[in-house]
Amino acid sequence: MADDHHDVYQALLAATDAGTSAALATIIKTQGSIPRHAGSKMLVYADGSSVGTVGGGAMESKVIEVALAAIADGQSRIEQYTLNSIEAGDPGICGGSAQIFIEPLATTPTLLVIGGGHVGKALAELGKWMGFRVVLSDDRPDYANPGYVADLDQYLVCPPEEIFDHVGITPNTYVAAVTRGLPIDKNIIPALLETPAAYIGLIGSRRRWSLTVAALKENFGLTDVQLARVHAPIGLELEAETPKEIALSIMAEITMMRRGGTGAPMQTSPAALPKTDRQPTSQG
Repeated sequence: MADDHHDVYQALLAATDAGTSAALATIIKTQGSIPRHAGSKMLVYADGSSVGTVGGGAMESKVIEVALAAIADGQSRIEQYTLNSIEAGDPGICGGSAQIFIEPLATTPTLLVIGGGHVGKALAELGKWMGFRVVLSDDRPDYANPGYVADLDQYLVCPPEEIFDHVGITPNTYVAAVTRGLPIDKNIIPALLETPAAYIGLIGSRRRWSLTVAALKENFGLTDVQLARVHAPIGLELEAETPKEIALSIMAEITMMRRGGTGAPMQTSPAALPKTDRQPTSQG
């Protein structure tokens, strides 16, 4: 069991560092005959693969199904499995029972910055300061390296269309495409829309986005519903001009999306008012 735990803990640490979606299943109580004892662990990834075991067989398959559900909704759960009678629907006939705690991994959100120009650099720096796992990508080596922006989690030097071969995009990934223009945008937006990214933002003017939309509809057959996922122009309206100001507007929008905010000024937002000020007083 010690070797199993070592493998699971290593995989758990690697998943955390990489921002990989996963869930940890731990046997917390057993009774009677059961393949594995309390404390046995298994790490399940979003693709259904796993490290470690909670006993194998049909029970383990059921645990993996529940773990995938936990990854999808972010909720922990405790499952009870009885292994007495296959005819009764039990996942085995060992004669015992197991209680298993399944918890999704609380991964650090990933900010994927596509384009390492002035705005991309400022955005990567701000994202790291805010506690995101930051991946910076550019097809120019001078714009994606530790000497250019220090202490990021990953640097990708490759054409934009090859990014997806090097980094996994999960429901905990926020993508900011601060690219150089339409030729790049029309090649990466369709691929981004195939991912479960929590946020997809594209820099540029309204006119640039309008031209991009026309090209995407004509060349890829994308619909308005699909394209509605893209936040373009990217960021909240702050009348931002400098790269740092634009980065601030982008991270403000990402934070709004993560936390379920509205972007309204706190001075006028109902959430900022005391409860006594949110409801009209009754007239007696």
